[in-house]
Amino acid sequence: MVGPERPQFVLFGSSIVQYGFGNEGWGAILADLYARKADILLRGYAGWNSRRAVQVLDRVFPKPSLVIVYFGGNDSMLPHSTGLGPHVPLPEYIENMRKIALHLKSLSAKTRIIFLSAPPINKQQIFESHLSTDFAVWGRTNESCRIYSEACLKLCQEMDVKAIDLWTAMQQRDDWLTTCFMDGIHFSSEGSKIVVTEILKVLREADWEPSLHWRSLPTEFDEDSSYYPVAPDGQSTVNVSDTNIYGPWE
Repeated sequence: MVGPERPQFVLFGSSIVQYGFGNEGWGAILADLYARKADILLRGYAGWNSRRAVQVLDRVFPKPSLVIVYFGGNDSMLPHSTGLGPHVPLPEYIENMRKIALHLKSLSAKTRIIFLSAPPINKQQIFESHLSTDFAVWGRTNESCRIYSEACLKLCQEMDVKAIDLWTAMQQRDDWLTTCFMDGIHFSSEGSKIVVTEILKVLREADWEPSLHWRSLPTEFDEDSSYYPVAPDGQSTVNVSDTNIYGPWE
């Protein structure tokens, strides 16, 4: 029963999480890096905000080794005149995120948590994309994303929860407006690479025992096998589990 002993990483959030396995997304990159090391579990729900997330906390989680949480982009949209839509007032958003963190901490003393803050947007790209509606365009602003991002980071600092400032990290690239998004909101492959780089940095630097960085975790069934491809000398086999196919990831 080796499989159940693997660490479980849960990705929980809205569409940025749900779509994280498509288009060379950040979830897919993590799943590839952690193949035979940890199970990446997707709990992504497009269109959700933190209010809805709080309602299902007791229904979606196992007892994972790591939970990566993202909410904020939809919450930070400006309120609609009808009162409908995904907007969640900032004080409620903070309390919802606090509830999520407290619930995750209660799962297990060994459950580790990383919160992702709201990233920036490309408003012009939203206007030109399939997402374009009057409200989709004006209802999202970089300033509101910044406010919700900073609130998330402040809460994480208060609660001793690891956090990643995506609003700042994305904008470190000079060409972020044209390379980081598919539609002005959701990440392109280049944007996802930034997310993965930041996640791996946290995992590498965290003083967690055991370490959850992908290089630190054992590879499942990594022993030599007579079923591996035969080396050119005909006397040995090639252990394919040792092959470095992960490029620049550290």
